[in-house]
Amino acid sequence: MSLSHAWLDDVRPSSYADQLALGFRWLRFSRPLENEYREALRDDTYDLKRIALSVGMLIWLAFAAFDFVLIQAPEVWWMLGIRLVVLLLLIILSGLLLQRRHIHLLQPLSLVAILALGVGASLVVGLAHRVDPGYPYEGLLLVCMASYFLVGLRLSEALVCSLLILLTYIAAELLMADMPVPRLINNSLFLLFGNLMGAVGCYLLEFKSREHFLISRLMRVLADQDSLTGLHNRRSFNRQFERLWRQAQRERRSLALLLCDIDHFKAYNDRYGHQAGDSVLQRVGSLLLDAARRPLDMAVRLGGEEFAVLLYDIDVAQARQHAEALRQTLQTQAIEHAGSDTAAMLTMSIGVACIRPEESGALAQLYEHADRALYEAKAFGRNQVVA
Repeated sequence: MSLSHAWLDDVRPSSYADQLALGFRWLRFSRPLENEYREALRDDTYDLKRIALSVGMLIWLAFAAFDFVLIQAPEVWWMLGIRLVVLLLLIILSGLLLQRRHIHLLQPLSLVAILALGVGASLVVGLAHRVDPGYPYEGLLLVCMASYFLVGLRLSEALVCSLLILLTYIAAELLMADMPVPRLINNSLFLLFGNLMGAVGCYLLEFKSREHFLISRLMRVLADQDSLTGLHNRRSFNRQFERLWRQAQRERRSLALLLCDIDHFKAYNDRYGHQAGDSVLQRVGSLLLDAARRPLDMAVRLGGEEFAVLLYDIDVAQARQHAEALRQTLQTQAIEHAGSDTAAMLTMSIGVACIRPEESGALAQLYEHADRALYEAKAFGRNQVVA
């Protein structure tokens, strides 16, 4: 591991941290992360691609006017015909891109657009060189640069597009213009080395894009995660609860909240030390994480020795059973606690509350009921569940 990534040991376990540590010189992530990256890239570049396509159509029209002025021969009508076909294709693609319901087609449509521009420009250059050998062909390099930098293609896609454009250009020159081989080699090398510089720049750009993706996702995880236990923190809990509450309203499901408090934890810290206390918090966090394994459940560290488990689509009786199982699981761990007035081992008190979406209130009400139940559990001897 490089020195700059030594800090990743402090944020594991995390797929983002693991991928950063492993590296991605070949511009590939593990399969789940690769799919996530491509979806993020598609969403981030949506507006950029629409703008790039609009600018491309305007430039394409400008070159059509340039052809009409520069080429005074019947071939100009063939050239304008090619430009018209490409323009119509770009208009269709633009119409599809304007509709967000086709956003899943963004990448293939971008490939089609850049290939249409490149192949069309190659054919136009081949036709023009039949009449005027001095007709500029350097515009092909601009199309290639657009595939590397403006359209948001990944390096592999940009390389394939540029190679196809170059091969089409060579074929057009040989079949349409019968260009002398030495000059064709010179032009091809110019385009080839231009593409090489574009590929290097595109590699660096995509590498940094992938690195930024991993770091930003990792920072998001850290912002929503308790650093000691790996559970959600209070900030994440408050935000996620609003989303789950709206979903519960739509689906008419109930939500249950388990508020958990480690009994006499201050006495445990005083007797065994803060390092042992941190170890206990991590073990309790692991138990709560196991209790919230369903996709919409959530385990949270609210602060200190206070934890919460939010359970989706569950009634009060089931929630109480979950809480009792959690309490007993901690007790069977038999973690010695000589400073406890409740038991000889570490125990937990749990307050349970359940609310249905058709009822009024939200997090504040649910939390208030669970907190009141927790207070009763602690007042009547601790190491018990009250619902």
